[in-house]
Amino acid sequence: MTEDADDGMTYAEAGVDIDASEAATAALIGATEGFEGDFAGLLDIGDRYLALAADGVGTKLLVAEAIDDYSTIGIDCIAMNVNDLVAAGVRPVAFVDYLAVAEPDDETSEQIGEGLAEGADRASVELVGGETAVMPEVVKGLDIAGTCAGLAEKGALFPGEAEAGDALVGFPSSGIHSNGLTLARQAVTKNHEYTDPFPPNPDRSIAEELLEPTRIYTDLLDPLREHDTDAAAHVTGGGWGNLTRMGDFRYEVTDPFEAQPVFEFVQQEGTVADEEMHRTFNMGTGFVAALDPADAEVLVAETEGRIIGDVRDGEGAVTIRGLEL
Repeated sequence: MTEDADDGMTYAEAGVDIDASEAATAALIGATEGFEGDFAGLLDIGDRYLALAADGVGTKLLVAEAIDDYSTIGIDCIAMNVNDLVAAGVRPVAFVDYLAVAEPDDETSEQIGEGLAEGADRASVELVGGETAVMPEVVKGLDIAGTCAGLAEKGALFPGEAEAGDALVGFPSSGIHSNGLTLARQAVTKNHEYTDPFPPNPDRSIAEELLEPTRIYTDLLDPLREHDTDAAAHVTGGGWGNLTRMGDFRYEVTDPFEAQPVFEFVQQEGTVADEEMHRTFNMGTGFVAALDPADAEVLVAETEGRIIGDVRDGEGAVTIRGLEL
């Protein structure tokens, strides 16, 4: 990553202002009572917590629409929800989807359904229902979102707050996941069609690379619990700034996973600055946990994770690849 052009594309100019989005979310939460949790809402039900997360797949849908292939979108919808529950230390158990369409189409619905089934299988959750709404005056094309329910015993939740001195263990992403597609789409379509070969791997199209499904991290839940994880973060909307959800510390990331070729392609095509890339995308690392260094060594030995940095005293900031976010 080397771009520093002041006139390069930004997520806000592409149409998504992260700061404004976070302010709107804070206003929405501030108008409610009883909300607890950062990546997921938690409800005390006695000896356990019931957790709920809701999310969609964003403008990744427009890439699917461009090539008329919705077969992986359901996987993304499951992933974006269950990963937020895992970040809280909650086991996802059930999922319900909501599909809004301008007009019903059996083939598209079947593709989405197959993706949901595949995502549920990967995440080990049950699909317990769904709703399809036909709203031609509200939506153009379609939109899909879902809600995932999870359960956790009182002692099973991650404390949720990192500690100075913790090691940061990172886990690789599968690619661009389902964040920042508004910026990525506008960058790559300046000079290319979605059906063009993806230059780093001409055997795939640009659309296929952008549609690579979001990795699901439910397999990490047991090892993270076993090794006394203090806090975890799903590197999702807002990119690496998500680490500050683990507490007001300085997160020094010294050895992140290498960014997949799709990120360099987006950056070059859109002349996107390094900082903007890291504020928008996961850049190769999709999930991060903070825990005692001794426990981190054992966790790394048992998983494909690796120690990517540490937690230090200081005001909430993330340093990575020479940047401070």
